[in-house]
Amino acid sequence: MSEARIEVHQDAAELATSVAGELLNRISDAQAAGHVPHIGLTGGTIADAIHREVARLAAESGVDWGAVEFWFGDERYVAADSPDRNAGQARAAFLDEVGVPDHRIHEMASTADAGSVDEGAAAYAEEISARGSGQFDVLMLGVGPDGHIASLFPGYPQLDVEDAIAVGVTDSPKPPPERISLTFPALNRSTSVWFLVSGEGKADAVAAALGGADVHDTPAAGVSGSEETVWFLDRGSASKI
Repeated sequence: MSEARIEVHQDAAELATSVAGELLNRISDAQAAGHVPHIGLTGGTIADAIHREVARLAAESGVDWGAVEFWFGDERYVAADSPDRNAGQARAAFLDEVGVPDHRIHEMASTADAGSVDEGAAAYAEEISARGSGQFDVLMLGVGPDGHIASLFPGYPQLDVEDAIAVGVTDSPKPPPERISLTFPALNRSTSVWFLVSGEGKADAVAAALGGADVHDTPAAGVSGSEETVWFLDRGSASKI
């Protein structure tokens, strides 16, 4: 696994613009090399800002949006039209805006698609096995104040799942309680892992993860890319490293 690189930006807006530009470059470079890149998306405030910057910058990027596969690291198991869904937020911010075809957007199950979070997790695992490339070219992850990533929370049994691609969560410590998440083995099948973190409220988690904390206490410490791991931070989130 790669050693982490840290990039500190002045504020969240600067961070969002930088990450969006870098993502567009990576996708464009992959396509120029004849590759269809697989990108893992995340939710949250800073991710939404990045997605909107992607939409703003997309016209100048030369990216063929019909030749990119988009996946999700986790999802809230709620109604398909719920504003809580990461997929809905990503669609509104940039996927629909730039014209990504539906068959290139791999959403996790909503309550209308599966009878339970476990059924939804199993279905997503099948989707990844059938249509995934075996790894994400770029996986983006937010980090919670408690150090969680995707929907893998400190102290939860899902942290120790080694034999599944995705798992259900039924008692999330933050609402909504039911979620679907990729596991550590699935997340770690990534060429590049980008952590996206903004705000002083995340500073302790960032410091713990970069300091080599136990993944059961700080799950963010448990994911890295095979070739690249980058922590994109603003001054607030970097204040304790």
